[in-house]
Amino acid sequence: MAKINEPDAASDKPFGGRIRRYAKVTSTMGGLAARVAGERYLGWDINREKHAADLRQALGGLKGPIMKVAQILSTIPDALPPEYAQELAGLQADAPAMGWLFTKRRMAAELGAEWQEKFSSFSRDAVSAASLGQVHQAVGHDKTSLAVKLQYPDMHSAIEADLKQLKLLFQLYERYDSAISTSDIYDELSDRLLEELDYRREAMNMQLYQHMLAEEKKVQVPSSIPELSTNRLLTMNWLEGKKLMPFLETNPDQQSRNELAKTMFRVWYVPFYYYGVIHGDPHLGNYSISKDHSINLMDFGSIRLFRPQFVAGVIELYKALRDNNRDQAVDAYERWGFVGLDNEAVDVLNMWAEFIYAPLLEDRVRPIQQMRGGSAGRELAGKVHTELKRIGGIKPPREFVLMDRAAVGLGSVFMHLGAEVNWHELFHDLIDDFSLDTLTTRQAEAAIKVGLPKSLIATPPL
Repeated sequence: MAKINEPDAASDKPFGGRIRRYAKVTSTMGGLAARVAGERYLGWDINREKHAADLRQALGGLKGPIMKVAQILSTIPDALPPEYAQELAGLQADAPAMGWLFTKRRMAAELGAEWQEKFSSFSRDAVSAASLGQVHQAVGHDKTSLAVKLQYPDMHSAIEADLKQLKLLFQLYERYDSAISTSDIYDELSDRLLEELDYRREAMNMQLYQHMLAEEKKVQVPSSIPELSTNRLLTMNWLEGKKLMPFLETNPDQQSRNELAKTMFRVWYVPFYYYGVIHGDPHLGNYSISKDHSINLMDFGSIRLFRPQFVAGVIELYKALRDNNRDQAVDAYERWGFVGLDNEAVDVLNMWAEFIYAPLLEDRVRPIQQMRGGSAGRELAGKVHTELKRIGGIKPPREFVLMDRAAVGLGSVFMHLGAEVNWHELFHDLIDDFSLDTLTTRQAEAAIKVGLPKSLIATPPL
Protein backbone atom coordinates (compact mmCIF):
# COMPACT_ATOMS: atom_id res chain seq x y z
CA MET A 1 0.00 0.00 0.00
CA ALA A 2 1.24 3.48 -0.73
CA LYS A 3 2.46 5.44 2.24
CA ILE A 4 0.40 8.45 3.28
CA ASN A 5 2.20 11.69 2.45
CA GLU A 6 3.09 13.97 5.31
CA PRO A 7 1.79 17.53 4.88
CA ASP A 8 3.71 19.73 2.45
CA ALA A 9 5.24 22.42 4.64
CA ALA A 10 5.81 24.81 1.75
CA SER A 11 2.27 24.87 0.47
CA ASP A 12 0.13 23.72 3.38
CA LYS A 13 1.66 25.54 6.37
CA PRO A 14 0.91 22.63 8.70
CA PHE A 15 2.04 24.14 12.00
CA GLY A 16 -0.20 27.19 11.87
CA GLY A 17 -3.03 25.12 10.44
CA ARG A 18 -2.63 22.57 13.20
CA ILE A 19 -2.82 25.23 15.95
CA ARG A 20 -5.94 26.79 14.45
CA ARG A 21 -7.45 23.36 13.98
CA TYR A 22 -6.89 22.35 17.59
CA ALA A 23 -8.41 25.60 18.78
CA LYS A 24 -11.58 25.36 16.72
CA VAL A 25 -12.17 21.64 17.18
CA THR A 26 -11.45 21.91 20.90
CA SER A 27 -13.99 24.69 21.21
CA THR A 28 -16.64 22.84 19.22
CA MET A 29 -16.25 19.32 20.62
CA GLY A 30 -15.26 20.54 24.07
CA GLY A 31 -18.52 22.44 24.29
CA LEU A 32 -20.46 19.24 23.63
CA ALA A 33 -18.42 17.26 26.15
CA ALA A 34 -18.76 19.93 28.85
CA ARG A 35 -22.52 20.15 28.45
CA VAL A 36 -23.05 16.40 28.44
CA ALA A 37 -20.87 15.98 31.51
CA GLY A 38 -22.41 19.02 33.23
CA GLU A 39 -25.89 17.63 32.74
CA ARG A 40 -24.86 14.39 34.39
CA TYR A 41 -22.66 15.57 37.25
CA LEU A 42 -23.73 19.16 37.98
CA GLY A 43 -27.42 18.91 37.30
CA TRP A 44 -27.36 21.56 34.58
CA ASP A 45 -30.64 22.07 32.78
CA ILE A 46 -29.51 21.85 29.15
CA ASN A 47 -31.61 22.36 26.05
CA ARG A 48 -30.13 19.41 24.17
CA GLU A 49 -31.97 20.12 20.95
CA LYS A 50 -30.72 23.71 20.77
CA HIS A 51 -27.17 22.78 21.64
CA ALA A 52 -27.20 19.89 19.15
CA ALA A 53 -28.36 22.28 16.40
CA ASP A 54 -25.58 24.72 17.35
CA LEU A 55 -23.07 21.88 17.24
CA ARG A 56 -24.22 20.82 13.78
CA GLN A 57 -23.85 24.36 12.50
CA ALA A 58 -20.34 24.67 13.94
CA LEU A 59 -19.18 21.32 12.57
CA GLY A 60 -20.70 21.99 9.17
CA GLY A 61 -18.43 25.00 8.82
CA LEU A 62 -15.25 23.04 9.53
CA LYS A 63 -13.19 21.55 6.74
CA GLY A 64 -11.83 18.12 7.40
CA PRO A 65 -12.63 14.80 8.98
CA ILE A 66 -14.56 15.98 12.04
CA MET A 67 -17.63 16.37 9.82
CA LYS A 68 -17.18 12.80 8.57
CA VAL A 69 -16.63 11.53 12.13
CA ALA A 70 -19.83 13.25 13.20
CA GLN A 71 -21.76 11.61 10.37
CA ILE A 72 -20.41 8.19 11.33
CA LEU A 73 -21.15 8.72 15.02
CA SER A 74 -24.75 9.54 14.21
CA THR A 75 -25.22 6.00 12.84
CA ILE A 76 -23.67 4.09 15.77
CA PRO A 77 -26.32 3.06 18.31
CA ASP A 78 -25.90 4.97 21.59
CA ALA A 79 -22.52 6.49 20.79
CA LEU A 80 -24.12 9.90 21.45
CA PRO A 81 -27.39 11.13 23.03
CA PRO A 82 -30.22 10.89 20.47
CA GLU A 83 -30.66 14.66 20.07
CA TYR A 84 -27.04 14.99 18.99
CA ALA A 85 -27.11 11.92 16.77
CA GLN A 86 -30.17 13.23 14.92
CA GLU A 87 -28.58 16.62 14.23
CA LEU A 88 -25.20 15.21 13.23
CA ALA A 89 -26.88 12.79 10.83
CA GLY A 90 -28.02 15.86 8.90
CA LEU A 91 -24.48 16.97 8.09
CA GLN A 92 -24.11 16.74 4.34
CA ALA A 93 -21.03 15.98 2.30
CA ASP A 94 -21.27 19.23 0.36
CA ALA A 95 -19.43 22.12 2.05
CA PRO A 96 -18.15 25.47 0.75
CA ALA A 97 -15.32 24.82 -1.72
CA MET A 98 -11.90 26.48 -1.61
CA GLY A 99 -11.24 29.12 -4.28
CA TRP A 100 -9.22 29.15 -7.50
CA LEU A 101 -5.99 30.44 -5.97
CA PHE A 102 -6.10 27.60 -3.46
CA THR A 103 -6.80 25.09 -6.23
CA LYS A 104 -3.89 26.28 -8.37
CA ARG A 105 -1.50 26.10 -5.43
CA ARG A 106 -2.60 22.60 -4.44
CA MET A 107 -2.57 21.28 -8.02
CA ALA A 108 0.96 22.65 -8.53
CA ALA A 109 2.07 20.92 -5.33
CA GLU A 110 0.79 17.58 -6.68
CA LEU A 111 1.51 17.73 -10.44
CA GLY A 112 4.11 20.49 -10.77
CA ALA A 113 4.05 24.12 -11.87
CA GLU A 114 2.93 23.27 -15.42
CA TRP A 115 0.00 21.16 -14.23
CA GLN A 116 -2.60 23.00 -16.38
CA GLU A 117 -0.82 21.81 -19.54
CA LYS A 118 -1.73 18.24 -18.59
CA PHE A 119 -5.43 18.97 -19.21
CA SER A 120 -7.32 20.28 -22.22
CA SER A 121 -9.57 22.19 -19.79
CA PHE A 122 -10.05 22.39 -16.03
CA SER A 123 -13.00 23.95 -14.18
CA ARG A 124 -12.06 26.89 -11.96
CA ASP A 125 -14.95 26.13 -9.59
CA ALA A 126 -15.28 22.84 -7.76
CA VAL A 127 -18.38 20.82 -8.68
CA SER A 128 -18.56 19.39 -5.16
CA ALA A 129 -16.73 19.75 -1.86
CA ALA A 130 -16.69 17.34 1.06
CA SER A 131 -14.94 16.68 4.35
CA LEU A 132 -11.46 15.77 3.04
CA GLY A 133 -11.32 17.35 -0.40
CA GLN A 134 -13.13 18.79 -3.38
CA VAL A 135 -13.80 17.67 -6.95
CA HIS A 136 -13.22 19.60 -10.18
CA GLN A 137 -14.39 18.63 -13.65
CA ALA A 138 -11.75 18.55 -16.37
CA VAL A 139 -11.14 17.29 -19.91
CA GLY A 140 -8.07 15.31 -20.94
CA HIS A 141 -6.16 15.83 -24.17
CA ASP A 142 -7.90 12.74 -25.55
CA LYS A 143 -11.28 14.54 -24.96
CA THR A 144 -12.15 12.24 -22.03
CA SER A 145 -14.27 13.93 -19.34
CA LEU A 146 -12.49 13.69 -15.99
CA ALA A 147 -13.25 14.10 -12.30
CA VAL A 148 -10.28 15.48 -10.33
CA LYS A 149 -10.44 14.87 -6.59
CA LEU A 150 -8.07 17.19 -4.72
CA GLN A 151 -7.34 16.71 -1.03
CA TYR A 152 -7.33 19.72 1.29
CA PRO A 153 -3.96 20.68 2.80
CA ASP A 154 -2.70 19.37 6.14
CA MET A 155 -5.39 16.69 6.48
CA HIS A 156 -3.04 14.43 8.43
CA SER A 157 -2.75 17.07 11.16
CA ALA A 158 -6.47 17.77 10.95
CA ILE A 159 -7.28 14.12 11.56
CA GLU A 160 -4.86 13.98 14.48
CA ALA A 161 -6.53 17.02 16.04
CA ASP A 162 -10.03 15.72 15.47
CA LEU A 163 -9.28 12.24 16.77
CA LYS A 164 -7.74 13.58 19.98
CA GLN A 165 -10.89 15.55 20.65
CA LEU A 166 -13.05 12.57 19.72
CA LYS A 167 -11.23 10.41 22.26
CA LEU A 168 -11.88 12.97 24.99
CA LEU A 169 -15.52 13.16 23.98
CA PHE A 170 -15.88 9.38 24.11
CA GLN A 171 -14.23 9.22 27.53
CA LEU A 172 -16.52 11.87 28.96
CA TYR A 173 -19.60 10.32 27.44
CA GLU A 174 -18.79 6.88 28.84
CA ARG A 175 -18.67 8.40 32.33
CA TYR A 176 -22.07 9.87 31.67
CA ASP A 177 -23.56 6.79 30.05
CA SER A 178 -22.09 3.29 30.28
CA ALA A 179 -24.31 1.50 27.75
CA ILE A 180 -21.63 1.30 25.04
CA SER A 181 -17.87 0.89 25.38
CA THR A 182 -16.31 3.12 22.73
CA SER A 183 -12.63 2.09 22.71
CA ASP A 184 -12.91 -0.20 19.69
CA ILE A 185 -15.20 2.28 17.92
CA TYR A 186 -12.50 4.92 18.33
CA ASP A 187 -9.78 2.61 17.00
CA GLU A 188 -11.89 1.67 13.99
CA LEU A 189 -12.72 5.27 13.11
CA SER A 190 -9.06 6.25 13.48
CA ASP A 191 -7.80 3.56 11.12
CA ARG A 192 -10.48 4.14 8.50
CA LEU A 193 -10.01 7.92 8.46
CA LEU A 194 -6.25 7.62 8.05
CA GLU A 195 -6.80 5.22 5.16
CA GLU A 196 -8.99 7.77 3.42
CA LEU A 197 -6.04 10.14 3.13
CA ASP A 198 -4.23 7.76 0.78
CA TYR A 199 -5.65 8.33 -2.69
CA ARG A 200 -3.44 5.64 -4.21
CA ARG A 201 -5.14 3.20 -1.88
CA GLU A 202 -8.50 4.55 -3.04
CA ALA A 203 -7.46 3.93 -6.66
CA MET A 204 -6.74 0.30 -5.71
CA ASN A 205 -10.14 0.09 -4.03
CA MET A 206 -11.66 1.35 -7.27
CA GLN A 207 -9.97 -1.46 -9.19
CA LEU A 208 -11.18 -3.94 -6.57
CA TYR A 209 -14.77 -2.81 -7.08
CA GLN A 210 -14.44 -3.06 -10.84
CA HIS A 211 -13.40 -6.68 -10.34
CA MET A 212 -16.08 -7.54 -7.77
CA LEU A 213 -18.94 -5.93 -9.73
CA ALA A 214 -17.82 -7.04 -13.19
CA GLU A 215 -20.91 -9.25 -13.61
CA GLU A 216 -23.35 -6.57 -12.42
CA LYS A 217 -24.71 -4.88 -15.53
CA LYS A 218 -26.37 -1.93 -13.79
CA VAL A 219 -23.38 -0.31 -12.12
CA GLN A 220 -20.49 1.84 -13.34
CA VAL A 221 -17.23 2.22 -11.43
CA PRO A 222 -14.76 4.90 -12.59
CA SER A 223 -11.18 4.16 -13.59
CA SER A 224 -8.27 6.16 -12.21
CA ILE A 225 -5.75 7.96 -14.45
CA PRO A 226 -2.40 7.08 -12.80
CA GLU A 227 -0.31 9.74 -14.59
CA LEU A 228 -2.68 12.43 -13.24
CA SER A 229 -2.90 11.04 -9.71
CA THR A 230 -0.78 11.15 -6.56
CA ASN A 231 -1.24 10.23 -2.90
CA ARG A 232 -3.40 13.34 -2.47
CA LEU A 233 -4.82 13.80 -5.97
CA LEU A 234 -7.09 11.28 -7.69
CA THR A 235 -8.10 11.76 -11.33
CA MET A 236 -10.67 9.43 -12.85
CA ASN A 237 -13.11 9.34 -15.74
CA TRP A 238 -16.27 11.37 -15.22
CA LEU A 239 -19.56 9.47 -14.74
CA GLU A 240 -22.67 11.40 -15.77
CA GLY A 241 -25.78 11.04 -13.64
CA LYS A 242 -28.26 12.63 -11.25
CA LYS A 243 -28.03 12.53 -7.47
CA LEU A 244 -30.91 10.79 -5.68
CA MET A 245 -32.97 13.81 -4.64
CA PRO A 246 -32.95 15.47 -8.10
CA PHE A 247 -33.79 12.05 -9.56
CA LEU A 248 -36.81 11.75 -7.26
CA GLU A 249 -37.98 15.19 -8.39
CA THR A 250 -38.58 13.65 -11.82
CA ASN A 251 -41.36 11.53 -10.21
CA PRO A 252 -40.18 8.06 -11.28
CA ASP A 253 -42.85 5.37 -11.14
CA GLN A 254 -42.90 2.70 -8.43
CA GLN A 255 -41.37 0.03 -10.65
CA SER A 256 -38.39 2.29 -11.40
CA ARG A 257 -37.93 3.00 -7.71
CA ASN A 258 -38.08 -0.70 -6.88
CA GLU A 259 -35.61 -1.68 -9.61
CA LEU A 260 -33.22 1.01 -8.46
CA ALA A 261 -33.43 -0.28 -4.88
CA LYS A 262 -32.67 -3.81 -6.06
CA THR A 263 -29.62 -2.54 -7.92
CA MET A 264 -28.41 -0.60 -4.88
CA PHE A 265 -28.84 -3.70 -2.71
CA ARG A 266 -26.67 -5.77 -5.02
CA VAL A 267 -24.08 -3.03 -5.52
CA TRP A 268 -23.46 -2.95 -1.78
CA TYR A 269 -23.92 -6.59 -0.83
CA VAL A 270 -22.44 -8.59 -3.71
CA PRO A 271 -18.99 -7.35 -2.58
CA PHE A 272 -19.78 -8.19 1.05
CA TYR A 273 -21.18 -11.71 0.72
CA TYR A 274 -18.94 -12.73 -2.18
CA TYR A 275 -15.68 -11.01 -1.18
CA GLY A 276 -16.02 -9.79 2.41
CA VAL A 277 -15.82 -6.12 1.39
CA ILE A 278 -18.20 -3.27 2.23
CA HIS A 279 -18.48 0.26 0.89
CA GLY A 280 -18.86 1.97 4.25
CA ASP A 281 -20.41 5.23 3.07
CA PRO A 282 -23.72 5.01 1.18
CA HIS A 283 -24.07 8.79 1.56
CA LEU A 284 -26.34 10.40 -1.03
CA GLY A 285 -23.33 12.19 -2.52
CA ASN A 286 -21.36 9.01 -3.18
CA TYR A 287 -23.36 7.69 -6.12
CA SER A 288 -25.52 8.99 -8.92
CA ILE A 289 -28.18 7.58 -11.22
CA SER A 290 -27.67 7.31 -14.99
CA LYS A 291 -30.34 7.83 -17.63
CA ASP A 292 -30.84 4.07 -17.86
CA HIS A 293 -31.31 3.92 -14.06
CA SER A 294 -27.99 2.21 -13.50
CA ILE A 295 -25.79 3.31 -10.57
CA ASN A 296 -22.58 5.32 -10.79
CA LEU A 297 -20.65 4.34 -7.67
CA MET A 298 -18.08 6.85 -6.42
CA ASP A 299 -15.79 7.65 -3.49
CA PHE A 300 -13.88 4.51 -2.53
CA GLY A 301 -12.03 5.86 0.49
CA SER A 302 -14.23 4.25 3.15
CA ILE A 303 -13.84 0.58 2.22
CA ARG A 304 -13.74 -2.15 4.88
CA LEU A 305 -12.31 -5.63 4.44
CA PHE A 306 -13.83 -8.33 6.67
CA ARG A 307 -12.71 -11.67 7.96
CA PRO A 308 -14.61 -14.51 6.27
CA GLN A 309 -15.79 -15.60 9.72
CA PHE A 310 -17.44 -12.22 10.25
CA VAL A 311 -19.39 -12.56 7.00
CA ALA A 312 -20.41 -16.08 8.02
CA GLY A 313 -21.58 -14.68 11.36
CA VAL A 314 -23.91 -12.20 9.62
CA ILE A 315 -25.58 -15.06 7.74
CA GLU A 316 -25.58 -17.32 10.78
CA LEU A 317 -27.36 -14.70 12.88
CA TYR A 318 -30.06 -14.43 10.22
CA LYS A 319 -30.62 -18.19 10.39
CA ALA A 320 -30.60 -18.12 14.18
CA LEU A 321 -33.32 -15.46 14.27
CA ARG A 322 -35.32 -17.26 11.60
CA ASP A 323 -35.16 -20.60 13.45
CA ASN A 324 -35.27 -19.12 16.96
CA ASN A 325 -31.97 -20.88 17.73
CA ARG A 326 -30.35 -19.15 20.70
CA ASP A 327 -27.11 -21.16 20.64
CA GLN A 328 -26.60 -20.33 16.97
CA ALA A 329 -27.13 -16.63 17.73
CA VAL A 330 -24.46 -16.75 20.44
CA ASP A 331 -22.06 -18.40 18.01
CA ALA A 332 -22.81 -15.69 15.42
CA TYR A 333 -22.10 -12.87 17.89
CA GLU A 334 -18.83 -14.52 18.86
CA ARG A 335 -17.85 -14.77 15.18
CA TRP A 336 -18.46 -11.03 14.98
CA GLY A 337 -16.10 -10.43 17.85
CA PHE A 338 -18.38 -9.99 20.85
CA VAL A 339 -16.85 -11.52 23.99
CA GLY A 340 -18.13 -12.47 27.43
CA LEU A 341 -21.82 -12.42 26.52
CA ASP A 342 -24.19 -13.67 29.21
CA ASN A 343 -27.86 -14.55 28.69
CA GLU A 344 -29.06 -11.01 29.37
CA ALA A 345 -26.63 -9.50 26.89
CA VAL A 346 -27.72 -12.00 24.22
CA ASP A 347 -31.36 -11.11 24.84
CA VAL A 348 -30.64 -7.41 24.32
CA LEU A 349 -28.59 -8.04 21.17
CA ASN A 350 -31.33 -10.27 19.78
CA MET A 351 -33.88 -7.53 20.43
CA TRP A 352 -31.91 -5.16 18.21
CA ALA A 353 -31.02 -7.80 15.61
CA GLU A 354 -34.65 -8.87 15.14
CA PHE A 355 -35.53 -5.29 14.27
CA ILE A 356 -32.62 -4.83 11.83
CA TYR A 357 -33.11 -8.22 10.17
CA ALA A 358 -36.92 -7.97 9.98
CA PRO A 359 -37.11 -7.09 6.24
CA LEU A 360 -34.91 -10.10 5.42
CA LEU A 361 -36.87 -12.52 7.60
CA GLU A 362 -40.25 -11.90 5.94
CA ASP A 363 -40.73 -13.52 2.53
CA ARG A 364 -42.97 -10.81 1.11
CA VAL A 365 -42.88 -7.48 -0.66
CA ARG A 366 -42.55 -4.69 1.88
CA PRO A 367 -40.97 -1.27 2.46
CA ILE A 368 -37.94 -0.88 4.73
CA GLN A 369 -39.13 0.21 8.16
CA GLN A 370 -37.93 3.54 9.43
CA MET A 371 -34.89 2.60 11.43
CA ARG A 372 -33.24 5.25 13.62
CA GLY A 373 -35.40 7.99 12.13
CA GLY A 374 -38.82 6.44 12.68
CA SER A 375 -40.86 6.13 15.86
CA ALA A 376 -40.48 2.34 15.98
CA GLY A 377 -36.73 2.62 15.60
CA ARG A 378 -36.46 5.33 18.25
CA GLU A 379 -38.58 3.41 20.72
CA LEU A 380 -36.60 0.22 20.23
CA ALA A 381 -33.27 2.05 20.41
CA GLY A 382 -34.36 3.60 23.70
CA LYS A 383 -35.36 0.23 25.09
CA VAL A 384 -32.10 -1.39 23.98
CA HIS A 385 -30.14 1.48 25.49
CA THR A 386 -31.93 1.14 28.84
CA GLU A 387 -31.31 -2.59 28.93
CA LEU A 388 -27.64 -2.22 28.03
CA LYS A 389 -27.14 0.22 30.90
CA ARG A 390 -28.97 -2.10 33.28
CA ILE A 391 -26.67 -5.04 32.49
CA GLY A 392 -23.51 -2.96 32.72
CA GLY A 393 -22.93 -2.07 29.08
CA ILE A 394 -21.44 -3.85 26.10
CA LYS A 395 -18.38 -3.50 23.86
CA PRO A 396 -19.20 -3.66 20.13
CA PRO A 397 -16.48 -5.20 17.95
CA ARG A 398 -14.58 -2.93 15.58
CA GLU A 399 -15.94 -4.52 12.42
CA PHE A 400 -19.48 -3.70 13.50
CA VAL A 401 -18.99 0.06 13.01
CA LEU A 402 -18.90 0.38 9.20
CA MET A 403 -21.18 -2.63 8.71
CA ASP A 404 -23.85 -0.96 10.81
CA ARG A 405 -23.24 2.38 9.11
CA ALA A 406 -23.70 0.84 5.66
CA ALA A 407 -26.93 -0.93 6.69
CA VAL A 408 -28.44 2.21 8.19
CA GLY A 409 -27.31 4.39 5.28
CA LEU A 410 -28.83 2.04 2.73
CA GLY A 411 -32.03 1.86 4.77
CA SER A 412 -32.26 5.63 4.48
CA VAL A 413 -31.77 5.43 0.70
CA PHE A 414 -34.50 2.81 0.38
CA MET A 415 -36.86 4.96 2.44
CA HIS A 416 -36.18 7.97 0.19
CA LEU A 417 -37.00 5.77 -2.79
CA GLY A 418 -40.17 4.48 -1.17
CA ALA A 419 -39.04 1.05 -2.38
CA GLU A 420 -41.32 -1.95 -1.93
CA VAL A 421 -39.50 -5.16 -2.80
CA ASN A 422 -38.97 -8.65 -1.44
CA TRP A 423 -35.78 -8.09 0.58
CA HIS A 424 -35.83 -11.74 1.72
CA GLU A 425 -35.60 -12.90 -1.88
CA LEU A 426 -32.76 -10.47 -2.70
CA PHE A 427 -30.84 -11.62 0.36
CA HIS A 428 -31.22 -15.31 -0.43
CA ASP A 429 -30.02 -14.75 -4.00
CA LEU A 430 -26.69 -13.76 -2.42
CA ILE A 431 -26.32 -16.20 0.48
CA ASP A 432 -27.82 -19.53 -0.61
CA ASP A 433 -24.51 -20.77 -2.06
CA PHE A 434 -22.30 -19.18 0.59
CA SER A 435 -19.28 -21.08 1.89
CA LEU A 436 -16.20 -19.96 3.79
CA ASP A 437 -13.90 -21.72 1.34
CA THR A 438 -15.46 -19.99 -1.66
CA LEU A 439 -15.25 -16.58 0.02
CA THR A 440 -11.60 -17.11 0.96
CA THR A 441 -10.76 -18.20 -2.59
CA ARG A 442 -12.51 -15.17 -4.10
CA GLN A 443 -10.61 -12.85 -1.74
CA ALA A 444 -7.27 -14.33 -2.79
CA GLU A 445 -8.18 -14.17 -6.50
CA ALA A 446 -9.25 -10.54 -6.13
CA ALA A 447 -5.98 -9.66 -4.42
CA ILE A 448 -3.99 -11.15 -7.32
CA LYS A 449 -6.21 -9.59 -10.00
CA VAL A 450 -6.06 -6.09 -8.54
CA GLY A 451 -2.51 -6.25 -7.28
CA LEU A 452 -3.37 -5.91 -3.60
CA PRO A 453 -1.05 -7.59 -1.13
CA LYS A 454 -2.62 -11.02 -0.59
CA SER A 455 -2.25 -10.71 3.18
CA LEU A 456 -4.30 -7.52 3.19
CA ILE A 457 -7.46 -8.98 1.68
CA ALA A 458 -7.11 -12.60 2.81
CA THR A 459 -6.48 -11.64 6.45
CA PRO A 460 -8.12 -8.22 6.89
CA PRO A 461 -7.41 -6.16 10.02
CA LEU A 462 -9.67 -6.82 13.00
